Amino acid sequence: MALNEKEAAKRVTQLRREIEEHNQRYHEEALPTISDREFDQLLRDLSDLEKQFPNLATPDSPTQHVGGKPLKAFGQITHRAPMLSLDNTYSEEEVTDFYRRLERLLPNQKIPVVIEPKVDGVAVSLLYEKGALRYAATRGDGTVGDDITQNIRTIQSVPKRLKGDVPKLLEVRGEAYLDKRGFAKLNAERTKAGLPEFANPRNAAAGSLKQLDPAIAAQRPLGVVFYGAGSIEGVELEKHSKLFALLKKLGLPGSERWWLADSVEEILRAIHELDQVRRDFPYQTDGAVIKVDEFAQREILGFTAKSPRWAIAFKYAAERVETRLHDILIQVGRTGTLTPVAALEPVIVGGSRVARATLHNEEEIERKDIRIGDMVVVEKAGEVIPAVVGVRTDLRTGKEKKFRMPKHCPECGSEVVKDEGQVAVRCVNSQCPAQLRRRIEHFASRGAMDIEGLGEAIVSQLVELKLLRDIGDIYGLTAAALNDLERMGEKSVSNLLEAIERSKARLLWRLIFGLGILHVGVSASRALADHFLNLDAIIQSSVEELQRIPDVGEVVGQSIHDFFREPGNLELIEKLRRAGLRFESEEKKAVAAPGFNATTWVITGTLSQSRDEIAELILARGGKVSGSVSKKTSFVLAGEEAGSKLEKAKQLGVRILNETEFRKLLAAS
Repeated sequence: MALNEKEAAKRVTQLRREIEEHNQRYHEEALPTISDREFDQLLRDLSDLEKQFPNLATPDSPTQHVGGKPLKAFGQITHRAPMLSLDNTYSEEEVTDFYRRLERLLPNQKIPVVIEPKVDGVAVSLLYEKGALRYAATRGDGTVGDDITQNIRTIQSVPKRLKGDVPKLLEVRGEAYLDKRGFAKLNAERTKAGLPEFANPRNAAAGSLKQLDPAIAAQRPLGVVFYGAGSIEGVELEKHSKLFALLKKLGLPGSERWWLADSVEEILRAIHELDQVRRDFPYQTDGAVIKVDEFAQREILGFTAKSPRWAIAFKYAAERVETRLHDILIQVGRTGTLTPVAALEPVIVGGSRVARATLHNEEEIERKDIRIGDMVVVEKAGEVIPAVVGVRTDLRTGKEKKFRMPKHCPECGSEVVKDEGQVAVRCVNSQCPAQLRRRIEHFASRGAMDIEGLGEAIVSQLVELKLLRDIGDIYGLTAAALNDLERMGEKSVSNLLEAIERSKARLLWRLIFGLGILHVGVSASRALADHFLNLDAIIQSSVEELQRIPDVGEVVGQSIHDFFREPGNLELIEKLRRAGLRFESEEKKAVAAPGFNATTWVITGTLSQSRDEIAELILARGGKVSGSVSKKTSFVLAGEEAGSKLEKAKQLGVRILNETEFRKLLAAS
């Protein structure tokens, strides 16, 4: 049924909320609840509506940007060249259409393309300068990603220094993965230790790379497959196909197999051949990537807002089987989201035994009319995430039961809420046991209270032993209790207790962020601390006052107000007060320093401090930091081996400072 513009606007709003929520789960929490195919369909539905009703299209739509926001617990790295996502298709006809479109855009030209495996991992970008690994980052939002250098350095197959005749600079792109055998072994070890299993290798790889403790990443069988380059200096490449030999020569692991084709028939043949051999690869794959080989042709074809026109990803159909749905259980996630899970008659799908499958949410269950006792169709989407995708209604006996989402959290008994316009049902009790481990990890993370040593493994043990029942219990830990934990020697215990004590002096905004209030990120936490100056004033504030604060707004303001009306959360605040945490804001606002105030800076090259640390010095004095040089740039701070940004600054006549000049300006300010 065709929608009018008012109905379309309502549907667009709903789709955007769903997509942003799934983006957060996939990119930021590494806990997706729908398959790639279902996510792609949501995006396609939104894109179709925006094309049909152009007035509804906005620059901040999920159709116009890539991935998720960089995580605040990590330092941030700006990619030298954007990391864009690829358009996806599940249809060979659309692959044909893709190549025909290339032929129309490049008439009378031969258009060779490369076909290579689509690794189901985590996109990463590594920068090598004169052969040495300088840094590694996640995709992030495509422009800025998380600094995961220390975790990448723990991967044995990733060289710390390239071999042979190295380029002056190489920004190399790849997919980090957890190999199949290692994933099975890791889950067996977690089961033995009483820890929850990882849902799939992709999630496990993402979780490993986003550990604040590199020692945890080092314990996991991670690898990287490199498939492309963002920026290269010192080596001339005219074709993508020449990159594979370069990667091998430099010691960088590349794709197991790749094909070259210049016709639709050859492309489809390569896709079918890859499907036959990909299951023997050590990593998970979920499709084939088709890329124009010649860089000159790519330059002509160009880009859309989020994807190159010269590439497309073809995804293989997931295997489907039928089995009995015995029950529908409820899982409670870190943010309190209640997710229905199918308890199935065990069945083999995609070569592994499946007894659980996601059902996404109550609306999805109603839409598919899934009932307890049904024979259901199960798909291992993307080879790894089992999902119920259909029902054999023709096999019903009349004994099947309809499902209703519980009105109270199955873990803690608190009443659950469902915000208007939202799909998710949430438990708002911050002390819910199912949320406890992840909340403690968040509280202790580097971006919040920065309690070094209180990582995943230790938190799991402490919660299991009931030594931690909420984040306030962190400040009651003793050496005697910690000595009983595995892998905790005398020195480790002493270091952890010292880190806990140091955290009491953290700034107020870090405490606010560490509380894990729904929708409250770093910027909102800073704004709250700057506006109210103490935690008690925030607790006592009205919804209206909260919503007037910049970086807070309507949704976040209501969330903050609700959080501090929960009795359990108020008890937690009092426990933290008794422990001696800082409830007053002593953070100094940016000073309007001469030489810095109202200026815009770009930092490039190698300096004596990290770019993040230097950026903080600039921000504290009233300046801004940008990732790209433009006419609006006031200064470029150029360290050793500064590249294209330095050249652009010279072209535009932007003032360039070396580090000595920068330090003099700091001293003068």
